[in-house]
Amino acid sequence: MTTSPSVDSSLKPALFLMTGRTLAFTATFFVPVVLARVFSQAEFGTYKQLFLLFATFNAVAQFGMSESLFYFVPLAPRSAGRHVANSLLFLAASGLGCLALLAATRAELSHWLSNSALGAYLPLLGVFLLLMLVASALEIVMITGGRYLLASSSYGVSDVLRAAFLVVPVLLEPGIESLLLGAVAFATLRLVAALAYLGRVFGHDFRPHVGLFRSQVAYAAPFAGYVLFDIFQSTFHQYVVSYHFDAATFAVYAVGCLQIPLVDFLSTSAGNVMMVRMGEAIRDGRRDALLGIWHDTSRQLALILVPVVGLLLVTAHPLIVLFFTELYSASVPIFMTGSTSILLAVLVTDSVLRVYAETRFLLLRNGARALLVVLLIHASMSTIGLPGAVLVTVLATLAGKALDLARLRALFGVNFVDLMPWQTLAAILGAAAAAGLASRAVTASIDLPPLLEVSAGTIVYAGTYLAALLRFGLLTESEKRAIASRLWECVGGLGWADAREPGARRLPPTD
Repeated sequence: MTTSPSVDSSLKPALFLMTGRTLAFTATFFVPVVLARVFSQAEFGTYKQLFLLFATFNAVAQFGMSESLFYFVPLAPRSAGRHVANSLLFLAASGLGCLALLAATRAELSHWLSNSALGAYLPLLGVFLLLMLVASALEIVMITGGRYLLASSSYGVSDVLRAAFLVVPVLLEPGIESLLLGAVAFATLRLVAALAYLGRVFGHDFRPHVGLFRSQVAYAAPFAGYVLFDIFQSTFHQYVVSYHFDAATFAVYAVGCLQIPLVDFLSTSAGNVMMVRMGEAIRDGRRDALLGIWHDTSRQLALILVPVVGLLLVTAHPLIVLFFTELYSASVPIFMTGSTSILLAVLVTDSVLRVYAETRFLLLRNGARALLVVLLIHASMSTIGLPGAVLVTVLATLAGKALDLARLRALFGVNFVDLMPWQTLAAILGAAAAAGLASRAVTASIDLPPLLEVSAGTIVYAGTYLAALLRFGLLTESEKRAIASRLWECVGGLGWADAREPGARRLPPTD
């Protein structure tokens, strides 16, 4: 089976964005691995609760103002500096509000999360949140300006520094306070770098504009509601577990909910690139290209994310024990359940709907997902225990994707058969399943320590999957060249001298 995309591929710019973050993957991934060995289980649970709160507040407090730049900058590049300035001022005010709220509700949050030690650290968490919010537009501006390699480098350097600033203070002086002080120091450095870059790019045009601010808020308000429901639906299960159990049990559950950074790096990068390409196609009157861009992005994400799910399921037990010790072996069923949700990351439907400004639909869809989680989570936990909490979240996400596809079918004006490259996706799923069976057959036949079991399983899985892709023609020649070129650059350090991809456009000055 051969596949020939009818539009320019999203793979190359997505790989530019992903490469820097993937190179920093080891550093960021091993932060909790190190902390799980330094902290007691209760302290590790407190760390997880703090960063759960950070993730929740960070998503809600942005109010869609950072993400709105993906919509406004490609469509109105001459006003880019003012749109960005509006976003930063809004984020600064929002961050100050979050800081005040966290400081004022320390006792209540400690009670709700069943952890009396939590409250003492919330003001420092608020400072970290404020600084990170204001700096959140940095890579977005780079991406919307076509500077994919620079954005990749920024992501990579930022992730490595963050890991260092979190871990090193704890190794020198173990404790949650050392961790948060390091986080604040990192966020300060990132904010200074962001302001310097944005000031250099936009110059005197980097100033707020009231009229543009109104249009940004009008676009972002429904999106903010969508984010609120999304973060509620995706994190509610963790808050429920935290409420019903102590910090040590929450630590076990949180390890089971381990997120693989590669998945977020790739799906977010591909979705961002797709939004920019679609926005430019709409601006240039090429709406007939939108469906091809969607097919192209979905197929390429499936090529990577589907086998990731298979590999995680095959190696779940040795992986958890290797990284977090046998103390967290009870996390394995939770981890396997949650890993299946990665399959749904192939469908970056949210990005397409945002291109169409379908923020109200996203709001209603996420409201339905949140309601489904609330209605089913207690029954699911009562039936199958802790894995039931994450299972409900996966099922709610699946229901949301189904609604998204129905809406996209209407927007694209196609039937269900033409909405997705179904045949290719089925072939990729078959290749991943075959690789999983081969890997499991090998690892089950021999008794190996966790590191060797993970390594052997990965080698067999990757070899079988790649052979299946080549056998059934699931990679185009251009994709083979793009992947080979990027791997060569990663290994040999080629092409990194210039922090800007050739041909990248600079944002023109505004009036």
